[in-house]
Amino acid sequence: MRYHLGTMKYQAILPYPCAKLGIRCSDDALLGLEFLPLSTATLAANNALSREVCAQLLAYLRDPATVFDLPLALRGTPHQNRVWHALLAIPRGETRSYGELAKNLGSAAQAVGQACGANPIALVVPCHRVVGKRGLGGFMHRGDGAELDIKRWLLNHEQH
Repeated sequence: MRYHLGTMKYQAILPYPCAKLGIRCSDDALLGLEFLPLSTATLAANNALSREVCAQLLAYLRDPATVFDLPLALRGTPHQNRVWHALLAIPRGETRSYGELAKNLGSAAQAVGQACGANPIALVVPCHRVVGKRGLGGFMHRGDGAELDIKRWLLNHEQH
């Protein structure tokens, strides 16, 4: 599992059933949300926005129909930003294939997969809702292991 606790400053680390969530934000926008090992120490939110992010993530945990209403700072290439904005339109409890999303964006499935893997705010920008034509696909640039367990957990959570 990708994990940069020593080199990255988090404004909060929130326990979640599938991982600890490392939250990075400025005073006015959510910059990043990373899945960290369950063994990672928690960290209380240290500013107003990180407290709001934690509150909304906990609300989503209680009720997967929760709609996130957070200011996002999505910094990527024009293609990545198009993909990330398309992810925000996929309804909870539904999935799209990489190919479907690529066709709608006039792109290639592999390019969509790369943009999904580079998503800095996974869960809030729901890249877990994009799956392969014949299976789960990848998550966080991985096709196996703990990352796919997280994707399975998120998709299962949203089915309830």
